[in-house]
Amino acid sequence: MSGPPELPSRTGPRPQVSNEIPHSQLDQQPGDSQHVDAILAEALTWPSVRGQRSAISVEGARALALDADTAAGPAEAFLVGQEFCHVHAQGDFSLHATLPLPLAAAAERAGWAEPHFFVRTGQAPATVVMLYAPRDDVEREVVLRLVRASYEFALNREHAAQGE
Repeated sequence: MSGPPELPSRTGPRPQVSNEIPHSQLDQQPGDSQHVDAILAEALTWPSVRGQRSAISVEGARALALDADTAAGPAEAFLVGQEFCHVHAQGDFSLHATLPLPLAAAAERAGWAEPHFFVRTGQAPATVVMLYAPRDDVEREVVLRLVRASYEFALNREHAAQGE
């Protein structure tokens, strides 16, 4: 069985985040949405992915969801319905996504993610994380890998990939 992929360490300190709902990244934002736009555009080319307004996030948040007939992952692979990831709005370019537990822990250790506020209050499973807003092309590629892992989790492919 292989473990989670190696992730490079994110440069600099963790961003400041809110300790309430909406769970938002408060600093270290990029100047515009180009990096998250590119992540969403790439994800929308993956089979069975559709873009939609988030059913759970702030007004204007853009979500990635699976078609109902391909959403074979466990309940903890989804934020709500078939939504597995969303990008915030209103000047916050962080994302919420679901990740298999070993990868969620690896992403947190490497400085790319932290548990959602609701995880800390016991209202969401530990698979739900905030992915910090990518600030440059290198960070965009790492966050894209994590969003791809969220997609695979929602499809229930992570267990097959780990030989389970």
